Amino acid sequence: MKLGDKTVLVTGATGGLGRAITGALAERGATLVLSARNLDALQELSDSLPGVHRIAAADLAAEGGADRLAADAGEVDCLVANAGLSGTGDLESFSTEEVTRVIRVNLEAPMVLARALGPGMVDRGEGQIVFIGSLAGKAASPRSSIYNATKFGLRGFALALRTDLAATGVGVSIVSPGFVRGAGMFAKSGARSTAGLGTTTPESVAAAVVRAAERNPIEVGVAPIRQRALAHIGMAVPRLAVRAQSGAVAKRATQEIDAAHRAAHSVGSHET
Repeated sequence: MKLGDKTVLVTGATGGLGRAITGALAERGATLVLSARNLDALQELSDSLPGVHRIAAADLAAEGGADRLAADAGEVDCLVANAGLSGTGDLESFSTEEVTRVIRVNLEAPMVLARALGPGMVDRGEGQIVFIGSLAGKAASPRSSIYNATKFGLRGFALALRTDLAATGVGVSIVSPGFVRGAGMFAKSGARSTAGLGTTTPESVAAAVVRAAERNPIEVGVAPIRQRALAHIGMAVPRLAVRAQSGAVAKRATQEIDAAHRAAHSVGSHET
């Protein structure tokens, strides 16, 4: 799909990754519908991008938030479901409300938006749905049971939806970053990557989103090769992954991420 004359809805647009993604899409000539919770931040972002774009403030953690956003966005040619919550921490540290919010933003909202916007794309015979997943959707990590659950679920949903929409002209892709430096949940936490695994950049994630929108790959991993290889091994041989992730070294990064996020804000704060 050529982005130059297309309308793209991007959720989580004002977060670190969201800004990189919207910048890359705008540079390709796409008209954007920018969505996040803060109206002022959305307006500032829209004004900073080349082209003329629309803004649609939405709280995807609120009941019915995704349905309202779909109605506000109207007809779009591409969905980039980028909004997300960190969801790290021991399970017992979450209230029931917090569990609901993480699941709603990370998994339910992308599903609802795809359900609402996909039929219009099918009717027009062209479109692309891009989900921002994570390598955490392939292999489990310590103190991340809720986050892992949402990303495992999102990956499964994306792959199944792609089969459902085959031959309709509408593609479905999932972009799966590893540790991202400079923006996003991992960078904001100040945590260090597990020794030797390395990091990727927001610009690389944005380039992967553009590739997904234009070329319709099934999945794009955005991480150094060792991270991607270990995620694949973890997916293929869960027993080895669980054993490796149970050690003290593997737990350090997720402990730092959890501590930083909970010190800075509540689990209900959107992070991208």
